[in-house]
Formats: sequence, structure tokens, C-alpha cells
Amino acid sequence: MPAVRNVLVVGGGAAGAAVAILLAEGGVSVDLVDLKPDVAALGSGITLQGNALRVLRQLGVWAQVRAEGYEFDTLGLRAPDPAGTLIAELTDIRTGGEDLPATLGMYRPALARILVERAVSAGAKMRFNTRPVSLDGTTVTFDDGSAATYDLVVGADGLRSWTRRQLGIDVEPQPVGMGIWRTFTKRPASVTRTDLFYGGPAYIAGYCPTGVDTLYAYLVEDVQDRSGLSPDEALATMRELAGAYHGPWDEIRENLTDPARVNYTAFSSHVIDGPWNRGGVVLIGDAAHSCPPTLAQGAAQALEDASVLAELLLREDVLTDALWQEFTARRLDRAKTVVEASLQLTRWQLAHERGDVPGLMARVAHLVASPA
Repeated sequence: MPAVRNVLVVGGGAAGAAVAILLAEGGVSVDLVDLKPDVAALGSGITLQGNALRVLRQLGVWAQVRAEGYEFDTLGLRAPDPAGTLIAELTDIRTGGEDLPATLGMYRPALARILVERAVSAGAKMRFNTRPVSLDGTTVTFDDGSAATYDLVVGADGLRSWTRRQLGIDVEPQPVGMGIWRTFTKRPASVTRTDLFYGGPAYIAGYCPTGVDTLYAYLVEDVQDRSGLSPDEALATMRELAGAYHGPWDEIRENLTDPARVNYTAFSSHVIDGPWNRGGVVLIGDAAHSCPPTLAQGAAQALEDASVLAELLLREDVLTDALWQEFTARRLDRAKTVVEASLQLTRWQLAHERGDVPGLMARVAHLVASPA
């Protein structure tokens, strides 16, 4: 018998939907709430490493993800010169196992839709447009006036987690000093994997194929307040910055025509350096830790949180300190290592230092190749 009978999951993103799927399949009654009207409404692209794909297979959605995404096993490094010269082609480690690709890119809203639909089919009760307004132990009151008491509340509600604040955990994401332009557009035939350009006016200019006809492209710069730009001005700014990069970027830039597909975000990072639970309330995913996307491990770490938490809850008969100690032991150091490595890459770039980037990436890849 599971350690919990009824669970509230706050947040329908990757971590929340994943833990809802696994618990519901294990016979737990799960309420999954999200404040947005549609969890698949916003986003551009996402890069999923093999360890993320391993959990998606566990969730029973790998076939759908594979059909809608674009898989590849190499990483290209290019020069910011007039030809976009290919400097190196690196074979990525298949961190999910040899039977899964090293990397898969896909449209982020498509992944969100697949996960939420899977959670509902597994038996989770999904409520959009729903916001918790008070938390007393594990009794939660919602903005429609309803209330319920749960055996466990899982806060998977992202960077600005309401649940984290309710627990009195005074840890908030801190700025890193970089900002990223992202867009989702057509995929030129020449783009068959992620290529990264280091140098030029941006720290990183990259792209990732997300489907047969689509990709997302990104440019990382010193963080700036871009909030005053109109959509047309944001598009023009990204096109201008992209003008320094060539090779496949020349075709990508020509396809940058839709202002609605361009967004700008400042990098931030945090980690709760200690247990992520307070009594019967636990934080996972971006509510507990976040990092710049320099290693493309954000979603992977969130999915691993969900997998480990569900495993322990379904294995044990009751919530105990020992369960939470095991959860902390299996997740905290691993997440901290990924966060620190991601931050180290940004520090090297901000300081214009070369650093041992291949060595750092290899160490993280070997770490996450072992299941959490």
C-alpha cells in the first residue's frame, strides 16, 4: 500500500505532470492544479537529454515524444565567422542508455500537452485556472472557495513557487547576469542537430531542431531590460543580433518574421540546500532548484525529482523521516552538481575565460547517465 492515499500536485509542468502520472498509476488519488487556462499555451522549444528521455519512457510517453520531436546524437561547434565554419563535431553520451538517443528537441507546448493528457488518462484529476490561496499543514484552500486535506502536497509550481513561500523557505532565484532571446520557427534542411557558436556579439548563438519542419533558435547576451520593446522591436533586435552569425543562421534569420514567436528571459538560478520537504509538503522541479540552460538539464532534473519521489511514495507504507532522508540523499547532491556546473559555464563566459568546457560537460554527462 502506498505511503499516501490522496495527493495534491500544484503545477502542471514537467515535474508536476510526471509525479501525477506515476502516483495515479500506482493507485493514489491525485489532484493536479495549474493556474494557467491551458498548460500547453506558451513556450518555444526544449532540449531533452537522454536522462530526461529515460524518465519519459518510464511515464509511457516516449513513443509520442519521439514522434513529435527530433532526435540526434552529435553536437556541432561553429565559428562566428562569415561562413559559420564547423570547428568540431562531438558525439554526445547517450545518458539515458544506448537504446535512447543522446538528445531530442521538441516544441515545449507539445511536451506539456502530452504529459498532461497522460496524467489525466492515468487517473489524475486536472483543474486549470485554479490557484491555491492558503496552506495549513496539508489542508489547501483554493481561489474558488473550495478546500481539501491531503496526505501530501507536492509543490511543482516553478521558479516563483507559491508553495515555497508558504513554507517560509527564504530561497529565491538569483540573477546570473545573462539574458536569452528565443524563437520558434521553420527548420532549414541544413539543421539536423544542435550547433553552438561561441563568440561574436552573443555569448552563445545556437539552435535545436524540434521536428521535421521546426526548430528553436537562441542567442545569449549580457542581461538587459528588454521589457520596453514592442513585439516588432523585439523581433528586429533578435534579427540584428543574429546577423553576426552565418552558415545555417543565414537561413534561420530569413525565417524570423513572426514577432509573436520571439521572447526574452533573464537567466537565474537557485537551489534549496537541504531537505525539500516541510512535514507533508514537498517541493520538486524549479520550485526546489533551477539553473541556466547551459547544460540543457532543467527539465531532466525536474523529471528525475518526480521519478524518485513517486518511487519512494509507492514503495513505502507510510511517510517517515527515513523516506524524506532517502529522497534528499538521492536528489540534493545530484541537483546541486548540475546547478553548479551550469553556473560555472556562465561564469567562464561572463569572464571571457576558456575553461575546461568539454571536461565539465563530460563529468555531468557521466553523472546523469546513472539513474537517479
